[in-house]
Amino acid sequence: MPKKAFLEITNVCNLSCSFCHKTKRPLRYMSEDKFSLAASRVRPFADFLYFHLMGEPLLHPKLDRFLEIAKELSFRAILTTNGTLLKKRENTLLSSPALYKVSISLHSYEANEVCFSLEDYLEDCFSFCKKGAEAGIICVMRLWNLGGEECKRNERILSLMHERFPGEWKETYSGFRITDKVFLEWGERFDWPDIDAEEISTHHTCYGLRDQIGILCDGTVVPCCLDAEGAVPLGNIYVSSVEDILSSERAVKLRESLIKRDVKEPLCRRCGFAKQKGFK
Repeated sequence: MPKKAFLEITNVCNLSCSFCHKTKRPLRYMSEDKFSLAASRVRPFADFLYFHLMGEPLLHPKLDRFLEIAKELSFRAILTTNGTLLKKRENTLLSSPALYKVSISLHSYEANEVCFSLEDYLEDCFSFCKKGAEAGIICVMRLWNLGGEECKRNERILSLMHERFPGEWKETYSGFRITDKVFLEWGERFDWPDIDAEEISTHHTCYGLRDQIGILCDGTVVPCCLDAEGAVPLGNIYVSSVEDILSSERAVKLRESLIKRDVKEPLCRRCGFAKQKGFK
């Protein structure tokens, strides 16, 4: 059963990254009542609550309250952010006892036309990581751009990172442990699953419905964090119980097909992430 729930508190973003699938769904911010209901219903199935699927979670004006609710429900809260609002929302993040990890997509900088310098952007990210680590928050700086156009500044980013975090970095399976609770994570650029794209693979597995589920900001439950358009709707968490959604015919068949590596869902046959990760 899923251990992670990706709860999209907003699908609004302040950037337009070239690598991002983006969404054609109506833009919205989840209300406090809807967040509380969704989080409560998913709690028996998940210990980790991710505050995103699409969108930039630091844009949400109720972020502080959502973190309080996550604490009340004993979740370990996790945020993925493009990093541009870390300085602005720093106090909210650092003061939250629920916040377990923050992942910062440093590759966002080069994937946009921005009006601020790389050095200023990185300084805000590095500063947060230092303060976050001191507050007990795991901070992961991501460069998920290998093999793509957005890796041209990686050398400069690493140089500035070494200046800010001197000393020996310990290699891990996905990058480096820079210092206590601060990590650098590498990743290949991948193609988001798109229902209109060509099929990529039918013989793979993945984390969907086995390790995670996704909940879009309108309550639609999807198999994983990469269903940007809700192409595989399994139900709505505001209408049905999680038990009923996960035991529905479509959910059961999808989970079984991933276990057997005999993928039937059209969207899952077009998943570049599964191909990149080699889930064979």
